[in-house]
Amino acid sequence: YVEWGKIFGDEVLATAILDRLIHHSTTFNIKGDSYRLREKKKAGIQPTNLR
Repeated sequence: YVEWGKIFGDEVLATAILDRLIHHSTTFNIKGDSYRLREKKKAGIQPTNLR
């Protein structure tokens, strides 16, 4: 949430907004490479900042 605090200018506000959003949302994980990553691999381009 710290980086969101930089965007909103206030970490407490960012935490409150994100908590409210996540509370009322359905979250799910998608496994596998993203479309962009898959296309870069096909083109032989090595991504530099994978997390």
